[in-house]
Parts: sequence; C-alpha cells; structure tokens
Amino acid sequence: MPILTSATDHGVLVTIDRRERRNALNLEALEDLDAAVRAAVAGGARSLVLTGAAGHFCAGADLTELEDITFTRRLAQVLHHLATLPIVTIAAIEGSCMGLGMQLAVACDVRVVGDAARFAVPVAKLGLMVDHWTIDRVSRFFGEGAARAMVLAAEVLTAEDAWRLGFAQRRGGLDEALALAAQAAPLAPLSQAGSKIGFDAHVDNAEEGARYRAAFERAWGSADLAEGQRAFGERRAPVFQGR
Repeated sequence: MPILTSATDHGVLVTIDRRERRNALNLEALEDLDAAVRAAVAGGARSLVLTGAAGHFCAGADLTELEDITFTRRLAQVLHHLATLPIVTIAAIEGSCMGLGMQLAVACDVRVVGDAARFAVPVAKLGLMVDHWTIDRVSRFFGEGAARAMVLAAEVLTAEDAWRLGFAQRRGGLDEALALAAQAAPLAPLSQAGSKIGFDAHVDNAEEGARYRAAFERAWGSADLAEGQRAFGERRAPVFQGR
C-alpha cells in the first residue's frame, strides 16, 4: 500500500510510502491518501500528522504517470479537503518537499522541518502551473519573495530558509511533530475548527465571514467554554468534548 496509517495517542499518523519514487504521488496513491485522511476524521482523530517514508516527505507528482489536467483537478479537491479539516494537521517534513509535496505541506496547519529538508515549486522547469490556491498559500506561508523565487526561478530553498522565513513552526523530525500533535489534540475542538475557518476567510467575502461568525457564536455558547472556565477555576486540565 502506498499510504500507511497508524494510531497515535491523540490522533493518526499518515505516511506516504512510495520510496522508489521519493514518495511522489500518482493517482492511485492520491486516492489512497484522501481515503486515509477521511477515515481518520470519521474515526474521531483529534490530530493528523502527515509524513513520508525513507527520509523524504514527497518529491511531487509522479511525472512518469501524469498525462493530463485530470490529475490536477482531483488533486485540488484532495488538497482543499485536507486544508479544511476541523482538526489540527501537521506536516512532518524531511528530505524532498517539492511540487505536490509543497502543496501538501501548505494544506496542513503547521510544519515541522528536519535539517535535510529541501523545498521547491519547479513548475517553470516543466511548463506546468499550479492552481491559484497553491500560489496564495505558498506566498502566505513562505513569504511572497520566496514563493516568487521558487515558482519563477526554480529556486530550491533549505530547512534554514524555511525556519528563517516562518514556513516551519518547529525544527526536528517525526517525534517533534508527534509531540506537537499531542499538545494540540486535547485542546478545544470548536475553538480550533472555528479558528481555522477564520484563518482562511477573506474579509471581503460575506459568505466566509458569516461562517466564521457562526463558528464564533457556537464556541462562545458551548459546553466546552463552560468546562474551560470551570477547569481554570479548579486549577485542572479541561476535558473538552467538542460541544
């Protein structure tokens, strides 16, 4: 199987395992990845860590099998679903994180980066383009200057660049990513899910603004808020239920 899943204390670890292609994805692997993510959420996972096997995150799309735009359209659906999950998602990045790998990385909420990681969006080498969603998120998370260098000049950036420019939130390997997931998973689910809506809402989009306001009001009227207040007064850790 090209996609492996395993349970952690607070969520699910999803591993891309196509090591013969440095974890580049073909359509079959993309579908398996989407199925694994959906199963994790349906099973009640409170966090999801995405990583790659054998020292690489994901080297991109498997160009030996990429034939037309059908793959990119399906990819856009998978990325959007990953980005809008109501739980915290963490990319644990080692080695190659290029092309589609970068798209997976920016679909996650936060990124933990190993010292050997390398980042690129080499579309200009191939005559391809990524969708506007990808351009927007790479620009937001890596900075527009770095994004332009990667997209327009095929610049390869390092782990040090990722840390210096704010693309990486922690430095380290899979253990560090799992520790961050364990930190995030017990926190208030409604607060996390609603805040994720807010991060992606555009201030001039009425529909997105309304979704955020609804999430805001739900959190402020929730049993979890009452539990958080009680736990604060009782000097104990709260136990949130997502209600």
